[in-house]
Amino acid sequence: MADKPSEIVKIVKTKAEWKALLSPERYAILREEDTERAGSSELNHEKRAGQYVCAGCDLPLFTSAMKFDSGTGWPSFFTTLPGAVETKKDFKIFLPRTEYHCARCGGHQGHVFDDGPKPTGLRYCNNGLALKFIPA
Repeated sequence: MADKPSEIVKIVKTKAEWKALLSPERYAILREEDTERAGSSELNHEKRAGQYVCAGCDLPLFTSAMKFDSGTGWPSFFTTLPGAVETKKDFKIFLPRTEYHCARCGGHQGHVFDDGPKPTGLRYCNNGLALKFIPA
C-alpha cells in the first residue's frame, strides 16, 4: 500500500551516493532527467497484477490497474497513487511540458500529457528504467 502523502519522508543523497546505488542508465534518467529510447523497456509488455515502484527508493507510484497501452513505446498510466509524484514545468523543448518526479527521492519518472483514456484523460508517460515492477 502506498504511503499517505503526509507520511512520505524525503530521501536526500549526494551525487556520489546515487551513482553508487544506481546503474549508469538509471542514474541518467532518475537523477539527470534523461529519457530512454522508445520501445526499449521490458515493462511495456508487463501484464501481470502488481505495483510499479520508483527504481530509486521503492516508493509505490502506480498499480497494474492504472497501466494502459498508449502505443508510445513507454510504460503509460492514467493516474498515480495518491501523493506519490510531484510535478514541475519542463521547458527543455519548445513547448512547455509537465514533468513528474517521485515524491520521496525526487527521481525523474517522465511527463504527463492530456491524451490518456478515461476516467482521467491523462497519460503518465514513464521511463521504464525509472521503475521496478513488483508482482502481486
